[in-house]
Amino acid sequence: MTAATTGSALADQPHSRFTSGPALVLYIAAAKLLLHLLTVTRYGIFRDEMYYLACSRHMAWGYVDHPPLTVWIAWVSRNVLGDSPLGVRLLPILAGVALVWLTGKLAREMGGGRFAQAMAALAVVMVPIYLVGHEWLTDNVFEHLIWMGCIWLVLRAINSGDARYWLWFGILAGFGFENKYSIAFLLLGLLVGVVLTPHRHFLKSRYLWLGVLACAVIALPNLLWQVRNHFPFLELIHNIRMTNRDVVRGPAAFIMDQAMIMNPILFPLWSGGVVWLFMGRDGRRHEDQAGSEQAGGGARFRPLGWTYVVLLTAFIALKAKNYYVAPIYPMLFAAGAIGLERITQGRHIGTWGRSIYVGLVIAVGALLTPFSLPILSPESFLRYEKAIGFQPPEIEHQQNGPLPQWFADEFGWQEMVEKVARVYNSLPAEERARTAIFSNSWGEAAAVDFYGPRYGLPQAISRHNSYWMWGPGKYDGSTMIILRSGGRDEPRLFRSVESVGHVEHPYARRDEVFDILLCRGPKASLQEIWPRLKQFD
Repeated sequence: MTAATTGSALADQPHSRFTSGPALVLYIAAAKLLLHLLTVTRYGIFRDEMYYLACSRHMAWGYVDHPPLTVWIAWVSRNVLGDSPLGVRLLPILAGVALVWLTGKLAREMGGGRFAQAMAALAVVMVPIYLVGHEWLTDNVFEHLIWMGCIWLVLRAINSGDARYWLWFGILAGFGFENKYSIAFLLLGLLVGVVLTPHRHFLKSRYLWLGVLACAVIALPNLLWQVRNHFPFLELIHNIRMTNRDVVRGPAAFIMDQAMIMNPILFPLWSGGVVWLFMGRDGRRHEDQAGSEQAGGGARFRPLGWTYVVLLTAFIALKAKNYYVAPIYPMLFAAGAIGLERITQGRHIGTWGRSIYVGLVIAVGALLTPFSLPILSPESFLRYEKAIGFQPPEIEHQQNGPLPQWFADEFGWQEMVEKVARVYNSLPAEERARTAIFSNSWGEAAAVDFYGPRYGLPQAISRHNSYWMWGPGKYDGSTMIILRSGGRDEPRLFRSVESVGHVEHPYARRDEVFDILLCRGPKASLQEIWPRLKQFD
């Protein structure tokens, strides 16, 4: 048994297995699971979820805007669990629940007792941006879980002195690259943290370098796909920068956003966690690999503190979205919970302080939950938002309408597809067979692919991102139903342009208001002009 495990076991000894720290963590994880199961069907399917499901019909080692891991998970969801909201979202919900459990393990591994483990797990449940992302089939929830899995392996290597954990770290990091490229920043932060601390001795271990090799091998297929396709992801990022779509925040505003999106009441916990990682003592005796015994181990987990500093600095410097730092916070919750446990331990006023803070975390978390999960009807949410006067930080410059973007993107899709189906099915059978449903954005195309089969619609085509790479299929453009168009280009491209329907939903984004155009008689073949239609952004 390691020193970390021994210390944690002693902390939990007075309690039964049903009231121990790990048990409390499991109860909190179960509460999160129940919360998601109760709300998973309230609104519609999210735009990005339909896109990942569309990508799962075109299995590859890469896509224009993301690596393939979440697409593989989408393929399993679609073929094993079905396309109901619960079927689509069950695996990400379970991943979010696993993150709660893993955060409790992080606290235990760093020497936290019963309170610290439960506090860290509770903090994860009360984060608005986690509640939003953990109910969708996107890459974010798996990113959070993979990052914390990597951190746990680093902790095990530090606590046990066993360098073999770095091999498993490399394997998991490789899958992280197949999920989201942002894991490169986690690896950079950890590298800086290891180099700047006595743990640099791990750099001499063959297991660490075997881990680097394993990571490279697992990430290689996607890298080769990017090379073979002339790095479409880099082109995408460049184009997004040029459009100024993302909200750019200065350093102070970026840090303030962290407090907002992670739940303001949790700011003292995670900021205290940063301090504890740099200065805290674990209260146990630890023998390092060199054989010297250190009382309390000093700040043995300082590499993790440096990791956060490097991540935050890098994302501020790169003018990234404020939520890109979100995957690292469970580690800080665990560290902060240990610090809170230590400074309140053995004091009567400390017990009251813990209880008051836990109560505040639950109260503020409950107050903010309607902004993250569809607990309320849209009408009730708008009244609630007005009543408390809270506005979440803006992430992208979007025409969101009355609802926040993450809710707005769950409305209007099926109604749009129904209107498209009425147009498509009104055409003569011979013309219908050659009619393409074309969208200027992948969102509408993905909605047609998701809802369309129940109305007899073919798969859509689009000029946007991965849809462009899949090409126009069999269509020559002789008859096209065009979606998400301003109507300016079609008159010079087709001999006949007719508005045959109007798309608008009161709760959808305002850029989802457009006319459905039926176009005939192209002045150039769709196959010929397709290379010029490419839009990566």
